[in-house]
Amino acid sequence: MGLSLLRGRTRAGLPRVVVGACLALAAGAVLGLLIHPQDLAHTPGYLYAAGLLLAIGLYGSTHDIDFADVMRSLKVVLVAVTVGVVVKASLIATVMVLAFDRPEYLVLGIAVAQIDPLSVAATQRSDRVSPRAKAILSVWAAFDDPMTVLLTVYFSALALRYGAGPAGDGSVVADTATVFGDLLLNLVLFAAVAALWWAATAWSGQGGPARRPGTRPPADVVALVLVVALILFAAQDMMVLAVALTGLLVRLGRFGAGLEPAVALAFLVASAVLGVVLASGQVLLREGLVLGASAFAAQLLVTLLISRLLVRPRLTWPDLVHLGFGQQNGITAILLALALEPRFPGTVGVVGPAILTVNLLHHTFQWARVDRWRRDPSTAPEPQHAATPMSQELKPEPG
Repeated sequence: MGLSLLRGRTRAGLPRVVVGACLALAAGAVLGLLIHPQDLAHTPGYLYAAGLLLAIGLYGSTHDIDFADVMRSLKVVLVAVTVGVVVKASLIATVMVLAFDRPEYLVLGIAVAQIDPLSVAATQRSDRVSPRAKAILSVWAAFDDPMTVLLTVYFSALALRYGAGPAGDGSVVADTATVFGDLLLNLVLFAAVAALWWAATAWSGQGGPARRPGTRPPADVVALVLVVALILFAAQDMMVLAVALTGLLVRLGRFGAGLEPAVALAFLVASAVLGVVLASGQVLLREGLVLGASAFAAQLLVTLLISRLLVRPRLTWPDLVHLGFGQQNGITAILLALALEPRFPGTVGVVGPAILTVNLLHHTFQWARVDRWRRDPSTAPEPQHAATPMSQELKPEPG
């Protein structure tokens, strides 16, 4: 019941889940100041907990993807979550390295390049934006999460190999020699889950044993068991690709209603842990402000690039603004920062302020454009005389 209060928006127009995350962050910071935890990022179980929360968030981001929406904007989404993510990460990383001359900041550009699907879902109620633009942003946000996680995991290995960052005592980062092995392991794990899922659905269909009319097939129960087992196993070695692919295939059926509260709870827990780590470490405010502003600007530039080259018919101005100002960071960026902290000390101190900067810029621009574009002709309601034949509307007035 408590998590249901996170749905919707506050009277000020902010998504409740964002407000809840801010409160959890503040509570975690207070707790961190009181207990002064030492080396929390290196305590036993820390990385597994971060991987567990990340797996929950990733499964939730791909579980509710509507394939009809994907197919309607397939080219745009494919470019956005591949070329778009790489371009965004490159732009952000370039700004950070040039501004602060620290090669390890290459990883930070990838960590904040994604759009948080949980925050997007809470801000998609504008009547000034077309359903097409909402669908593009929703699918973009859902797909770029796993892509960003994969890039962070594997490119951080390259950063370490070439001396960009101090050595640590274990982290999410893999050695480059094991990158392809990890990818293969992810695909094998997904194939095993898919095979079990297909077997369960086949057994519960017409080929299965006879059942009384009205009884539920066990496919959703099998799906729940498979997903829980996968998340618990994948969190150990950060098998993010297997989790994301499973979210596209294995749906929870009647248990799907519990996924949104689970992701929201993971968001709150991750925000609280972020607050604890921030309180016990050094907050790099200047670096965080530059990182957040760079991420927000990179989203606008990539949107303009994609919309001009790929989108036909062209997006209206409100739709373009909706996508361009759509950058929001949430659970994935938080968890990537927590996971990278053991090997790249200070990551949380930069990414934490960056997340706040991105979300503050997003909501400021969304609020500032309300009155200016509310009367945009492309989104204005049809006038009462809209039924007049077009030939009469185009006829010049006498005199």
